[in-house]
Amino acid sequence: MSKDVQNCCSILKKLKTAVLIPTYNNASTLNSVISSVLNYCSDVIVVNDGSTDNTESIIAEYKGRIHAISYSPNKGKGFALRAGFAYAAKNSFDNVITIDSDGQHSAADILLFAETAQENPGALIIGSRKLVQENMGGKSTFANRFSNFWFLVQTWKKLPDTQSGFRLYPISTMRGMRFITRRYETELEILVLSAWRRIRLIPIPISVYYAPPDEKVSHFRPFHDFFRISVLNTVLVIFSIVYGYPSMLIRKIFQK
Repeated sequence: MSKDVQNCCSILKKLKTAVLIPTYNNASTLNSVISSVLNYCSDVIVVNDGSTDNTESIIAEYKGRIHAISYSPNKGKGFALRAGFAYAAKNSFDNVITIDSDGQHSAADILLFAETAQENPGALIIGSRKLVQENMGGKSTFANRFSNFWFLVQTWKKLPDTQSGFRLYPISTMRGMRFITRRYETELEILVLSAWRRIRLIPIPISVYYAPPDEKVSHFRPFHDFFRISVLNTVLVIFSIVYGYPSMLIRKIFQK
């Protein structure tokens, strides 16, 4: 075991941090993702969000080595995240690192999250990708820039990648948050609510692998999910005026 791996495991244990892998029909990559994550963290939670492929049999291979949550039917990534957060909190974890199960993230970057969290306790850390790179679709680039713009409007804060699924959530600091969404848009909702609560948001650069189009497995529905995100942005803009901005100002005054 290398020093980096040992250091990562030690930091995550000290910070009471688990790695959460939400998955839906990503059987072709799930095994390698779980295996690589276990090299850096011994506390791994896999949430099977109603998969209809052989995901359950893959998870069974790791019995005794990971924490597993399964349910049916599919309820969306946001629901899977919330289920994972609840499980982690119940088992006395203070932080959760989320990593996608499609193989685009590098488990080695978990060390970057661990070191950043150690230096910035209580912060929400977002892995930031380059918005233009090989095999990254133009629709994804546009959606991210669109999301970044509205996040700035809703919070007065600028982030380079508001749609990255590779993050560290300080769930002990987030305690009491209530979410209204349950699919892809939940990740944006969490960022906005965290900003309103004045939880520090720290972006860090991460490496990403985008599979060629003929190998890529994506459950993002361009029309439906983009529509849901647009509706959420409309709601958040309204609430930012009546609650978000005043809340940030009041917290800023009393946190000095």
